[in-house]
Amino acid sequence: MKVFVTGAGGFIGSHLTEALVRKGYDVRALVHYNALGKKGWLDHITPEIAKELDIVAGDIRDITFVRRMCKGMDGIFHLAALIGIPYSYVNPESYIDTNIKGTMNVLESARDFGISKVIHTSTSEVYGSAQYAPIDEKHPLQGQSPYSASKIGADQMARAYQNSFETPVITVRPFNTFGPRQSMRAVIPTIITQLVNSPKLNIGSITPTRDFSHVDDTVSGFITAFESDNKDMLGQVVNLGSGFEISIGETIDLVGEILGITPEVTTESSRERPQNSEVNRLFADNSKFKELSGWAPEYAGKEGFKRALESVVEWYQKPENLKHFDHTNYTV
Repeated sequence: MKVFVTGAGGFIGSHLTEALVRKGYDVRALVHYNALGKKGWLDHITPEIAKELDIVAGDIRDITFVRRMCKGMDGIFHLAALIGIPYSYVNPESYIDTNIKGTMNVLESARDFGISKVIHTSTSEVYGSAQYAPIDEKHPLQGQSPYSASKIGADQMARAYQNSFETPVITVRPFNTFGPRQSMRAVIPTIITQLVNSPKLNIGSITPTRDFSHVDDTVSGFITAFESDNKDMLGQVVNLGSGFEISIGETIDLVGEILGITPEVTTESSRERPQNSEVNRLFADNSKFKELSGWAPEYAGKEGFKRALESVVEWYQKPENLKHFDHTNYTV
């Protein structure tokens, strides 16, 4: 099958692209155009995988370009988005353009060309702080940052196209995915890259809890949703989470344990979200997706999280990987 992956140069997108090629898919991979010709993390995949890809550079906000790329495709995995929460406070309009309008461009193209299935990427941030836990798909949506508000808008656009035009969309809602290649806008790479270099750790709030999912589990969830022949999944929103909750502070302790050090933690207000924007608790109920598709996370529970964390720490410790991350400089 021919599939179009948007956001293929990013953290999750690059892992998904590799997995699809290994499964025999014919993959067109969209990376965001830049004058340097960089392809994100697709610049670092093995030549055997790279030679099988049709890598295109462009902009998800350009409807003419998106239509041209979607023509002739059997399916779409839509991951392209602005995802940095701190930057959404600085430039919220860009999140509307990319996350909502970009999603509409994909959906409109899928509708026009009769694409068999669209996997649309949401985020657990749309739930805001948990009103109850674990969080199922019926939990109220709360725009606690411009980023989360833009993703709520994108999710509702996907729902609207399913309801209005029967566009075959499944919205997958990953919780806090982590793994190799993740940027330092995320908390686990921030913790690891600092502690690999020194026991001193500068961080934001350590009290919030998260449901961390290894990227391999997230990728398997995307592919399971796409390959499922259960028609009841069309139009559905499904959580992709491990079903295990842990605080940022406890995660720091686990990384320290893996590295054999005692972290010296300093919290910095500049790294914290505005008070009413902080999401204090995320904890996934993944039972709906399990029941609909048979999917289950490989890295489940505390034992699974620690096992995944050990492999990720090992990846960041390698000099050829660590060189891509500047732990001394905090930017939004």
